[in-house]
Amino acid sequence: MKSCKDQKWLFGKDIEGENAGEGVTRFIKSYTDELMVVENHFKKGAIGALHSHPHTQITYVVSGKFEFTIGDEKNIVTAGDTMLKKDGITHGCVCLEEGILLDIFNPMREDFV
Repeated sequence: MKSCKDQKWLFGKDIEGENAGEGVTRFIKSYTDELMVVENHFKKGAIGALHSHPHTQITYVVSGKFEFTIGDEKNIVTAGDTMLKKDGITHGCVCLEEGILLDIFNPMREDFV
């Protein structure tokens, strides 16, 4: 099942993942016009290529270990860490240990649906 906008209930076991790059599977969770939650599963060595977009994004590290670049800064992040990426800032990551990132976007990413 694919997530649908404004869907009140969405159970994780019912969501189909989609390829978001080599070693990355994206699961679109709940979303409205204003807000979107996306779960990304990374295999070790997978890369979230450097990019920017006109959305404010908060990323929560559910599990694993990642080297993140935000603007001109790099840091290693692990479970429980959070990163803020304001709209237009270049960011990306390399997965150092298999893990899951939870992204929250404002507004929602129309290019994902």
